[in-house]
Amino acid sequence: MRKLLISHENTKDVLQETFLRAWKNLDTYRGDAKISTWLYRIAHNEALRFLMKEKKRLENNGSNLEKNLLNKLRSDEYISGDEIQMTLQEEIIKLPIRQREVFTMRYFDDLKYEEISEILGTSVDSLKVSYHHAKKKIAEKLKKI
Repeated sequence: MRKLLISHENTKDVLQETFLRAWKNLDTYRGDAKISTWLYRIAHNEALRFLMKEKKRLENNGSNLEKNLLNKLRSDEYISGDEIQMTLQEEIIKLPIRQREVFTMRYFDDLKYEEISEILGTSVDSLKVSYHHAKKKIAEKLKKI
């Protein structure tokens, strides 16, 4: 989730909302999936909800989400790294949201496609295509460094 939201503060806020929502809806947990998958899905939905609100807010102020996230990435005291690390993070931000989601879950969180499929409600084949496209776009940019 941190890779989607970029900002440490925004991530803390979304996590708090995630746990509140999970607590309020604990009685709706059916046990069909692992509790970790259920929580991840709630966190993921909260992150997307936050990003959509932020996107609307920024567009109303004449800015855009990608630019805002890139600025936060470059100024966040909790993010450090060499040129390759920063370029990787910048290129992830530039990906379409679905590719960014799949890439971060697969690459950073090391989730299996089946787990990602449960979280996102998307077919495994579709996820593999999204991951492949994301990886290809990022690799092209990193080769130029």
